[in-house]
Amino acid sequence: MNTFFAHCGMTIGGVAAAALLAFGMGRTWAQEQPDSGHHEHRSSWDYTALARVPEKDKARQNPLEGDPDAIAAGEKLFMQHCAECHGENLGGSNRGINLMGEEVREATPGALFWILTNGVIRRGMPVWSRLPEPQRWQIVAFLKSAVGEVK
Repeated sequence: MNTFFAHCGMTIGGVAAAALLAFGMGRTWAQEQPDSGHHEHRSSWDYTALARVPEKDKARQNPLEGDPDAIAAGEKLFMQHCAECHGENLGGSNRGINLMGEEVREATPGALFWILTNGVIRRGMPVWSRLPEPQRWQIVAFLKSAVGEVK
């Protein structure tokens, strides 16, 4: 058998790596890719963290709300820090919830800021408290502009 692989220019390790890529990691990689324009709503996405935000934090207003420069900066920050899990179009993936859903649209800026600051550790969302406060507000400004305000 080694002669066959040698003839093809492959080692046993190379065959094993190719098999992992084809049958294991390749499937995982494909599943982790952001969706392509559509926004799914999966029942497995857990928005309960929004309900646990303290009332005083929900009431916080975004000092950068509506600022076009803040929204543009927030989009850049989102692409750097958040899009890997939530998708470039905010539609979610197997690693992050859909941010285009009604739950996020109805969330207050203060609630979104609190979630960014404290993370949702049990669901794999990191704490972003080390990101300077103005940058967290920029991300919130971007999210609210992208999903629209509740009418």
